[in-house]
Amino acid sequence: MQSYVDQPNGVFPSVCSLDCPDQCGLLVHKKDGRIVKIEGDPNHPVTQGSICNKVRNMAERIYDAKRLAYPMKRVGAKGEGKFERISWEEAIETITSRWKQLIAEYGPESILPYSFYGNMGRLNAETMDHRLFHRLGASRLDRTICNAAGSVGYSFTMGGAYGTDPEETVHTKLFIMWGINAVSTNMHQVMLAEKARKQGAKIVVIDVHKNQTGRWADWFIPVLPGTDTALALGMMHVLFAEGMVDTDFLEKYTVGHEQLREHVRQYDPVTVSAITGVPADDICRLARLYGQTSPSLVRIGNGLQHHDNGGMSVRTIACLPALTGQWLVPGGGAMKGNKGFLEHNKHALQRPDVLADKNTRRINMNLIGNALLTLDPPIRSLYVYGCNPALVAPEGNKVREGLRREDLFTVVHDLFMTETAKYADIVLPATSAFENTDFYTSYWHHYMQVQKPVIEPYKESKSNVDVFRLLAKGMGYEDEMFDDTEEDMIRQALDCPANPYLRTISYEALMEKNYVKAGVTPAFIENLPTPSGKIELYSRQMEKLGYPPLPTYTPLVVESDYPFLYVPGPNHNFLNSTFSNNAKHVQMEKFPRLFMNVADAKSAGIADGDAVRVWNDRGEIELTASVGESVLPGVVVSQGLWADTDEAGAKRFVNALTPDRIADMGGGATFFSGRVNVEKAAR
Repeated sequence: MQSYVDQPNGVFPSVCSLDCPDQCGLLVHKKDGRIVKIEGDPNHPVTQGSICNKVRNMAERIYDAKRLAYPMKRVGAKGEGKFERISWEEAIETITSRWKQLIAEYGPESILPYSFYGNMGRLNAETMDHRLFHRLGASRLDRTICNAAGSVGYSFTMGGAYGTDPEETVHTKLFIMWGINAVSTNMHQVMLAEKARKQGAKIVVIDVHKNQTGRWADWFIPVLPGTDTALALGMMHVLFAEGMVDTDFLEKYTVGHEQLREHVRQYDPVTVSAITGVPADDICRLARLYGQTSPSLVRIGNGLQHHDNGGMSVRTIACLPALTGQWLVPGGGAMKGNKGFLEHNKHALQRPDVLADKNTRRINMNLIGNALLTLDPPIRSLYVYGCNPALVAPEGNKVREGLRREDLFTVVHDLFMTETAKYADIVLPATSAFENTDFYTSYWHHYMQVQKPVIEPYKESKSNVDVFRLLAKGMGYEDEMFDDTEEDMIRQALDCPANPYLRTISYEALMEKNYVKAGVTPAFIENLPTPSGKIELYSRQMEKLGYPPLPTYTPLVVESDYPFLYVPGPNHNFLNSTFSNNAKHVQMEKFPRLFMNVADAKSAGIADGDAVRVWNDRGEIELTASVGESVLPGVVVSQGLWADTDEAGAKRFVNALTPDRIADMGGGATFFSGRVNVEKAAR
């Protein structure tokens, strides 16, 4: 395959590997074999030359002095962070010998992989790893920590991850940004909305926190956490009651609109106002604005699905465009994710057919703390890559207690000595995406992209694909699938007759152009993969599974009598835990804050800038109070997952407070449904 490694100087195309919907096309500048500048590709149809500060400063992360350079084994206590250098040969031998021993004594289910999308490259995230662990027979991980609940909810309505083409939103006249801090997490949707704004478009933001996106809006609507379903149903009540629905569209493209019309009578604006904290007049105004403006777009974010009722929230909001017929209008409709258009042959990449025992147990990654401490038979080896569970998983103190088990053999493959790596027995150095061959599929725009290596692997680092090949060899596996090259696997991925939208994308076109758009047409709305083939406002599939068949509001679990709902959202300069340990990005973000309503702060004797103790029965942290009107009374919000690698970091470990309850759909996380108390810190 083509590589730019041997060219020491020049400007080379690349792809952003971060878990971000924008998935930017990049231009990487090299001098003397080293990256000296990263910028957006001005020719990329979506990126258009603009990238975020996170990626603009990525080179500082790639060449950070703290980056792991060679394999190591632990020589101190777990969590102490004391390691010594070993060779790759010793590392692979140590891992495979222990795995063979565990399989012989306890069976292959005693081993668990734990990963997510620290690198969104499809080859490094979900190919050789799945092949190896399927061949080995290890316990299976349900990777549900991010978008699982919302994806399932949206699919009940739309049949899959199918939504509006972002490039069409330059024509939109009304944007409703619902539960998404787009300025920080989807900047190119903001750019497209700004183009539309110049043509008269209005922007409404619905969220629990008036963050950067809320301040950017024409109208910000604060809502109580976990009440989004009720707000959407209140809008539907007004739309039906005041005749603002498109009856012809409902008759042709949906099922259940008659039942929905009757069902939403109970969600009148006064009732919904009492649930959501949104004034009844504002609910009517919002519904009328939505019902009378075309094209209108609802951009559904990740945040609202991280509640006990998150799946139903997304399922409900996804019904709105059907009521007003927006799916037939360029720039109208909704977006939760668009990865359905770029679905590829995952069976060929992951090879689940080689798993001998099809009943091999599954473990939800949100429950990793419980799994490490209570599962019977126990997990005896954990292999972590592309993820940092000691910082990102809920009930974090429970997770760390599990990682401290002396009988747990843990391997971590990462770029840095993460919080999780400090508990490992073996630590392996990982390549960055700029050092790999890979392909990428956005879950927002419609482009597939290819990454060709730009620089040499950093010191002794290796890619996930290479390490899993070595581990397969060390286990004595001779299956041909472990010999597949990166080119072989990309070709296998594209061989996917089940997805007609991939017909425009070939391996040769990717190599030539670096990015190719899926062949999506507006007619996709006429062939949805729901049981009925239509938008399902009433879902018999949900009914069979025990869910309400119509969108229905269910309150959050009342887990305690602590006074504040706590939402630990993302910040502007990190991406989950990525960048939280890099000095440049920390400097840009400054310090972690707790946003608190002025009335609540006054009652607690807290002033803006005070250090505050935040706690519940799971743990406690210390943050700096930011007092104002950015959140409703009874709600507190923090931003970002801050590195916890020093004494100060231990006081800002927000996932010490989050619940590991499972959401209503898809096994999703409930990070945002916890409760806390807050007081002025003693110091």
